[in-house]
Amino acid sequence: MNNWTQRWDDRYSSEEFAYGEDPNNYLKEQLEKLNPGAILFPAEGEGRNAIFAAKSGWKVSAFDISEEGKNKALKLAETNNVSIDYQVGELETLDFQEEQFDAIALIYAHFPAEIKSAIHKQLDKLLRKNGIIIFEAFSKKHLEYLAVNDKVGGPKDIESLFSIEEIKADFPNYEIIQLEETEIELNEGLFHNGKGSVIRFVGKKK
Repeated sequence: MNNWTQRWDDRYSSEEFAYGEDPNNYLKEQLEKLNPGAILFPAEGEGRNAIFAAKSGWKVSAFDISEEGKNKALKLAETNNVSIDYQVGELETLDFQEEQFDAIALIYAHFPAEIKSAIHKQLDKLLRKNGIIIFEAFSKKHLEYLAVNDKVGGPKDIESLFSIEEIKADFPNYEIIQLEETEIELNEGLFHNGKGSVIRFVGKKK
């Protein structure tokens, strides 16, 4: 796991924001439909989405394995005059409570293949009944896009990418508000640029 941590620390250690300072478009669009409550951002990196949520009135918690990511996120929070609770570590070591959150936003939260489903199931326990999951991440088809344009970013192994079937299997107890595989044009900072294939999911916990 240490190489993994090192990789993200390296990516987040430069002055510039790896994925920009603006929130992800899909997240922004979905959050604007909800009444603010408590929200969790797993694998939140440099904080662009968490800060947007905090500015929109949400009580924000976030975590990542990268200390560098946290430093950048807290700096961004300060610039925007908001505060967020940002923890560093792997999910099972952090002190989140069952049913603590009204929403969980998984935005390009590509966990290592061997633990990604287990993390989704752990996260489910932290969400209240009728809570909302907002999810956007690269689909298995994304490898075709990567082959054409490396600048679009994302994992290069198919196991770390997502399918509609996996999302249904990981979140079986949800009313599906939206679940689709779609092509989008990304323009996020230094590492997400160009056409990619993503899974988008909004689910309401039953």
